[in-house]
Amino acid sequence: MKPIITVENLCKTYKKRKSSEVIHAVNDVSFAVHEGEILGLLGPNGAGKSTTIKMICGLIKPDSGAITINGIDNQEKRLKALTHISAVLEGNRNLYWRLTVRENLEYFAGNRGKSRKEVAPKIEDLLEKFSLKSKENELVNRLSRGMQQKLAIAVAMLADTEVILLDEPTLGIDVETGYEIRNLLKEIAAEYKRTIIISSHDMDVIQDICERTVIINNGTVITNDRVENLLRLFEVRAYTITLAKPLSDKQQIILQEKFAQLEYTTDTHQTKLEVNLTSSNEIYDLFEVLQHEKTPIETIDRKTINFEDVFLKIVKGEFQHELVSSY
Repeated sequence: MKPIITVENLCKTYKKRKSSEVIHAVNDVSFAVHEGEILGLLGPNGAGKSTTIKMICGLIKPDSGAITINGIDNQEKRLKALTHISAVLEGNRNLYWRLTVRENLEYFAGNRGKSRKEVAPKIEDLLEKFSLKSKENELVNRLSRGMQQKLAIAVAMLADTEVILLDEPTLGIDVETGYEIRNLLKEIAAEYKRTIIISSHDMDVIQDICERTVIINNGTVITNDRVENLLRLFEVRAYTITLAKPLSDKQQIILQEKFAQLEYTTDTHQTKLEVNLTSSNEIYDLFEVLQHEKTPIETIDRKTINFEDVFLKIVKGEFQHELVSSY
């Protein structure tokens, strides 16, 4: 699969105000985005994710490293490179609130050098697809947050670029509109053959529509793999074990020493162990501790893992296996 965006050894530092201290916002970040892919770009606040996004969009110049968009260096030929990418940054900021829905679409198409006549059929198609036709003459500042967000994405679509970058596309909108936007993004990738990069704190969005995710923390890439692979890695090793009686003090001490990721809860109704294993063979070590005092096991269940669990465990360093993929 051909990369349409390549980020190589990207670095960016800042000096703190009124201080000589240097902050390494981005430190040797590398990854590729492939044609037709929906990629999730994630990271906690201050991780370097936003700086990386702005460098891809040409808003910030890196100290070192290279970014190519459709084979074009976005530093040497910035304007030419940026004709291949459109972005919706920080929600719906790429709209003029005192223009109507239709006027926004026509205005931003004009900014890209397209005449009103040329884009008229495409505008009609987008108004229908994004369920904005009934609002086409409404001022943007009178629209709901969800409608504004859909219009912002439609404006990005009208640019006809191969790549669309979305920053928090479902932030602050209701659940129903959130699901509508998810489905629209899937359709955009499939029907229009667009490559989509999504930055989002909504893990359900990433799990639902992204094929792969790049997680950045402390300015570096800590994970680059398909979402399904990450979920599978955690799911097969996360267990909930229900016991017929509480563990002894000695058993608790041994298990806490052997398993760093173990939770033990007991009450008058039941006793539970929740454990994440770093290798499949560790389950036998756990059974050995239980067998030593003949602690009866009632049930063993694989723990349901969602992508938010995966993200938090990776960022906190609770999963030690190599997760950076060559994909």
